[in-house]
Amino acid sequence: MASGPGDVLALIRTGTARTRGEIMDATGLSRMTVAQRVDALLADGLIRHAGTASASRGRRATHLEFNAAHSVVVVAAVETTHARVAVTDLVGRVLVEHDIEVAVADGPESALHAVSQAIDQSLEHTGVTRSQVSGVGVSIPGPVDPDTARPSQPPIMPGWDAYPVADHLEDALGTGPVLVENDANVMALGEQSTNYPSCDTLCFVKVSTGIGTGIVLNGRIYHGVDGGAGDIGHVRLSDYPDAVCQCGSRGCLAAVASGRAVASALSGTGIEAHSGRDVSRLLAQGDTTAMGLTQDAGRRIGEVMATVVCLLNPEILVIGGALASAPLISGVRESLYPLSLPRATRHLDVRLSTFGENAAVVGMTRMVVDHVFAPAAVDARLAAR
Repeated sequence: MASGPGDVLALIRTGTARTRGEIMDATGLSRMTVAQRVDALLADGLIRHAGTASASRGRRATHLEFNAAHSVVVVAAVETTHARVAVTDLVGRVLVEHDIEVAVADGPESALHAVSQAIDQSLEHTGVTRSQVSGVGVSIPGPVDPDTARPSQPPIMPGWDAYPVADHLEDALGTGPVLVENDANVMALGEQSTNYPSCDTLCFVKVSTGIGTGIVLNGRIYHGVDGGAGDIGHVRLSDYPDAVCQCGSRGCLAAVASGRAVASALSGTGIEAHSGRDVSRLLAQGDTTAMGLTQDAGRRIGEVMATVVCLLNPEILVIGGALASAPLISGVRESLYPLSLPRATRHLDVRLSTFGENAAVVGMTRMVVDHVFAPAAVDARLAAR
């Protein structure tokens, strides 16, 4: 394997090697070369000493760990009607966060102006300077082209197609890099990397005002040819020809089973609700009508996910988003298992997300850290000093 300082950092970050001796064993490098690599990482503050390990003979070995306080990551998790802005350390611990009202339907310039202002306020609140920001991550509720990192014909984000989100924020904030990704994708990455690191195939279904699926295969997000993989919210259901979707089509899954659809159904019964967040509030209050409609939405989602499960044969299926709840996952299971090939589900584990509203924050932080502290990037950073 390659043996630069960046590769050594990767071994320490992943816990593959925690002492100089373990680094020597993993890389085949000499004791002197390992010492040089470790000293360079220590001098730059990328790693730090973390106690000692027992040794069978001689001196006790000193443990090394990734320095999570080296710098911070700024994340903006943009939803259809609001955004969560957070500052985290390098392992995803939230230092400060707050929600702002943002309507993606108003277009990218208005939404991103609000996001950049919120980021400025968050940095000021924490006393973090721009030089301490290692990177910025932005998740959005629509497909992102993996080649251009720009929105790719997002169905419910008018005016956002091919908009240079990263360039806009880099200019506004004066810091970089800025990474942009689909929200369900980063939620899937956050779950896989944090909770299920040994899982090779994981799907994350986000059910909020819209519906989307993130897919992680062998530790990497699967985007499809242009970022559209997993966009199940716009699969057409033949039994609902009159259900009008935000994308303009009829019969989309999102038109009958999203938080917006459930909110509309609740309004029809006289219960005030306008979005997935409103439905979430009602579920938390134990509203039986909201619970019943959410369970029914889960059944519709399970019908579509049965095809996804038979196609991908995932080990873990995580349900997240504003509607993630016992009624929703119960409904998903009710239809998913009977409609799927038994062989496709014999090892399937369907679970609720453990991250709640911070799922995108966790995943986006991981994406930024993986990018900024990739071996080649670290080698270039140290060589420039």
